[in-house]
Amino acid sequence: MAFGTQDDTDEVMNEINMTPLVDVMLVLLIIFIITVPVMKHAVNIDLPRASNQAQDAKPETIRLSVDAAGQYYWNEAPLPDAELAPRLKTAAGKTPQPELHIRGDKAVRYERVAQAMAAAQQAGLRKIGFITEPKS
Repeated sequence: MAFGTQDDTDEVMNEINMTPLVDVMLVLLIIFIITVPVMKHAVNIDLPRASNQAQDAKPETIRLSVDAAGQYYWNEAPLPDAELAPRLKTAAGKTPQPELHIRGDKAVRYERVAQAMAAAQQAGLRKIGFITEPKS
């Protein structure tokens, strides 16, 4: 027996032993398989029933136009400025509430369109849209 020599069995191991790692992973997998169904919590609630029938009531569409001179038109009929607010208030009271489509001439002052929008907002209309023409 020589004390200064090194045997072949005493070499440093330069590989990772994968067996303990695989064992740990399998144990964790088994733990998760067992605990996940236990962790699932369900709350019993009574959900409302709904039908899938389409609504037949289509909201009315109001076309409010403003020409180049600033004149209002309600569905292509001339409308004096004094009648705009009462008509919008009447339309806002309908069920379902109609949609207001504003068509403004490109030469009209923005102030006239803004007045119509403000009157519609004060009347309580919630669905307001603008109609434009696409570029050719």
